Amino acid sequence: MTRAAIQPSLLTWARERAGKEPADLEHRFPKLALWEAGEAQPTLKQLQSYATVVHVPVGYLFLPAPPVEQLPIPDFRTIDGRGVARPSPDLLDMLYACQERQGWFKDYARAVRLPVIEQVGSARLTDSPVAIAAAMSEAIGFDLAARVACRTWEEALRLFIAGADSLGILVMISGVVLSNNSRRLDPEEFRGFALADQQAPLVFVNGADSKSAQMFTLAHELAHLWLGATAVSNVGGATMHGHRREEVWCNAVAAELLVPLAVLRGDLQPNEALDNAVSRLTRRYKVSSLVILRRLLDAGWLTQARFDIAWAAERARLRALAEQSGGGGDFYRTTLTRVSRRFARALVESTLEGQTLYRDAFRMLGVAKTETFNHIGQEVGVLA
Repeated sequence: MTRAAIQPSLLTWARERAGKEPADLEHRFPKLALWEAGEAQPTLKQLQSYATVVHVPVGYLFLPAPPVEQLPIPDFRTIDGRGVARPSPDLLDMLYACQERQGWFKDYARAVRLPVIEQVGSARLTDSPVAIAAAMSEAIGFDLAARVACRTWEEALRLFIAGADSLGILVMISGVVLSNNSRRLDPEEFRGFALADQQAPLVFVNGADSKSAQMFTLAHELAHLWLGATAVSNVGGATMHGHRREEVWCNAVAAELLVPLAVLRGDLQPNEALDNAVSRLTRRYKVSSLVILRRLLDAGWLTQARFDIAWAAERARLRALAEQSGGGGDFYRTTLTRVSRRFARALVESTLEGQTLYRDAFRMLGVAKTETFNHIGQEVGVLA
């Protein structure tokens, strides 16, 4: 039986990288403690199984020392004003998958001569967030009147995504890595990222967040595209202590796009109870209660002290709700949301024309069967 001659520290590094404790894995690998101590070695088959469980390329485990992994795009995430040191394998794998999809779509766009998206890179940090928010609203066709007419947050979010898709932006929303429902993405680690490119602009939104919070993340990442800035973010509607200037600007644009301050001031009632105001305004603007709290602070309706108390309480309430929420939903609609309808339509067309291999299409769509692929083709109007 062939044993894998590897450095024990690589096993420990891979486990910690995946956020696992020894107790989490000992039922699968009873000798893990001995492996990490260098007192025993796994077989090649055991090592491959271990690599799969901790989501690490098996080749990494044969390196002489743990690699230093960095995000391949600018990292604007902070926690309490400090940079985040290590990206999780879930974030890395999701980012690499989206980069592959973007690269494919960019080649496709060139081949079929799709027009460039002129809005990407059209803004500067010196531009007024109010002016840019107005330009974004017009380009995407997502004004307040259209949103107010929506019955639910989900309907408003679909309208927002459809507007971005019509402009030529790939919007991908998923709460798990690829199609692996056991690898749930953590909104506290990152809420979204933008991959700026005039031919294949892409926004990814962490779908493990609430629908109303996803609305703000989408707006924030679109602002990154308007700047022509590729980056990963973890901001919400909070006050922006310790964040980079770009994040502060993108948050200001997103807030103004979703809750225009001039309009909000006209909706305020001076003596209304805070809970009633937040409930009423979240229904009207179809955004999260946290965004409304932030805009009430911006409007001067809330003091900083009242805002801090309300913000902490609301975050705790939303976390509790998130822990109780479940999955489900239509598989094909979920798949199209995860990869974007625009991307799926182009990929199916290219595959049917023989320009893309089926195995590559299956991988990028996150499907395994031809029947599923054909059904997706029907959903996007490529197959009858």
